[in-house]
Amino acid sequence: MALPMLTLMSALGGCGWMSVSGPAATDILAGQRDPASLNYAVVKVTPKVVGVLSKNLPRLAGFGSNQRPRDITFGVGDILSVTIFEAASGGLFIPAEGSVRPGNFVNIPNQAVDIHGNISVPYAGSIRARGRTQVEVQDAIATALKNRAIEPQVIVSMVEQKTSMISVLGEGRAARIPATASPERMLDVISRAGLVAVGGSTGAAGAETWVLLERNGKRAIAPFGALIYEPVNNVYVHPNDTIYLYREPQTFLSFGAVGTQQQIPFGTWRLSLAEAISKSGGLVDTQADPASVFLYRGEARDVAEAMGIDVSPYEGPVIPVIYTINLRDPAGLFLASSFEMRNKDILYASNSLSVESTKFMNYLNSVNTTIQGPITTVTSAYGLRNIIQGTGAVPSTFVTGGSTTVVTSPAP
Repeated sequence: MALPMLTLMSALGGCGWMSVSGPAATDILAGQRDPASLNYAVVKVTPKVVGVLSKNLPRLAGFGSNQRPRDITFGVGDILSVTIFEAASGGLFIPAEGSVRPGNFVNIPNQAVDIHGNISVPYAGSIRARGRTQVEVQDAIATALKNRAIEPQVIVSMVEQKTSMISVLGEGRAARIPATASPERMLDVISRAGLVAVGGSTGAAGAETWVLLERNGKRAIAPFGALIYEPVNNVYVHPNDTIYLYREPQTFLSFGAVGTQQQIPFGTWRLSLAEAISKSGGLVDTQADPASVFLYRGEARDVAEAMGIDVSPYEGPVIPVIYTINLRDPAGLFLASSFEMRNKDILYASNSLSVESTKFMNYLNSVNTTIQGPITTVTSAYGLRNIIQGTGAVPSTFVTGGSTTVVTSPAP
């Protein structure tokens, strides 16, 4: 008797006859059976899956090889100063009466690197500057003068830097600062530009601040908190990098047998699945099935493939994935604590079978009550007629189970 009853309850729930807040766990795990609907993949949360997702978190640590930036080189428009020293007076630049000078050197007027990438030095001609470092330009000038000046030594310095700049952009603010000879990291450059975080602090606004780094046509993003709490993300900044700080509130949606069904903000720069379940009010003890907790998310094709999903049936760069985790397993909470939430994730907890059976019994009881109502009305009308006509006593009505028994007392 129990097996047919459970089968009937499952059929009623699957056909949509019973009211529910979402799909049944059995329907989710069975996969997409409607060819006209969106196909999805079901992935069980395991240590391997958590490891794959951890390697593909939005972070800056994987941006290139995080090498130190190259030395600053000159570019078109940079303004340079050139100072030439000679070992003794009477040379090409220093007159014989050198004692009237404070030293054996001469300053060449400041000049910009021209569109051809050159600067002009008297008696040395055009010297290539674009793409060269300070030392390389100095050596080139000294080599050009060595047969004309007395043991020439040259110092080249940057007067005004027009290239090798770093652009730091924020919401409503921007700064374009020169790269320095000493390597700087992300936080150093952001601080030097005066853009600590969007909103002016690293508190609540910083928790919703994201950092985008663009270099040579490639981009990587990370939460601002990752630069502070995960030092590996505080990568070196290279000349001509663009850094963009923007605010994007992180939220997730909770549905099903949880305490709160609504959109919930992260409130911090990083949130685990276990913390998300707690923020949503936890699983309802009298309703939820801890073995049927699901997370809806779209994953990139390469990430889905790394988790073992056959991506050939899916189109587009994003694969719809439903993660399932069993919180009846004591280790499930450890996995949930390591599983990091993403913006716009959907958390769904399915009802337990006992809840569905209770709903079904209430449904049967409602049907039974609906049937009993007219019978009771007819019985009452029959008794009232007997009283009016004086042909009999008021019948006594007994309702037992699904039947009604009317017992009429004999007339005196």
